[in-house]
Amino acid sequence: MRSLLMPALCLAALTAACDGDSVRISSTHTQDSDAKGALKVVQTLHCPQTMGSLTRKGSATAGGAVCTYAGPRGAEVSLHLVKLDGATPAETLTAFEQRLSTAMPQAVAQLTAAADQGKAAAGGTTEPSAAGDRASIKGPGVDIQTEGDDATVSLPGLHIESRGDQASVRIGGFHIDASDGDGAVDIEGSGSGSGEGDSVSVQAHQDAAEIRTSAGGESTRASWILTDNRPSEAGWRLVGYEARGPAGGPLVVATVRSRDRERGSVFEDAKELVTLNVGE
Repeated sequence: MRSLLMPALCLAALTAACDGDSVRISSTHTQDSDAKGALKVVQTLHCPQTMGSLTRKGSATAGGAVCTYAGPRGAEVSLHLVKLDGATPAETLTAFEQRLSTAMPQAVAQLTAAADQGKAAAGGTTEPSAAGDRASIKGPGVDIQTEGDDATVSLPGLHIESRGDQASVRIGGFHIDASDGDGAVDIEGSGSGSGEGDSVSVQAHQDAAEIRTSAGGESTRASWILTDNRPSEAGWRLVGYEARGPAGGPLVVATVRSRDRERGSVFEDAKELVTLNVGE
């Protein structure tokens, strides 16, 4: 199949990272949230002086609800204790995303433009491909049809349609749209099982990528990352958060701003701060 399908398939399978022309994204399956135990109801943050590569700056502020840490190369991590006060966890975390996104406006603009282009393309028509070599393979559970640059592949649990430099892939609970021409990958999916399952969403276009994950169940276990190969005016290449909290709150949210595009130790240490306070 066309080269653009390889990174998409690797992402959909949630296996090791695959390299595209300009982005690198890794995804791993989230364990059953029920197996991790109940999350704690936190009254005041526990903010150690150090956590891995992070060093606390001063004491907790806002009545023990905010702690600030410094990381390598000027990375910034803030730990927040957030009461829901009638808001939903999704509404609360959207506010964090909006504030963090202001640090990387070029990434937001690029992904927004790519999404708008995708919507416009979805409403249009696709020209038939030029005549070319044809191939047809059929068997029990297998149906492969190719003509020139176009192909349709159906296998148990997997369906691929490729039209020129565009591809649509369905594998398990995941749906992937990929475009070789503009270097875009769009992934939406959820895990299987009883009740609401784990979910992952990835949008990548040229230099920028946005990754969002959430675990099933009533408790909140969510993460969000926005990355860009190009630094912002302040030098940021990655912003994001790790958030957890019991049903009804409060949430413990660690926000990250980093000049390194890879998640690395800063994001992992921020997650450890969340785990220390509310559990896994």
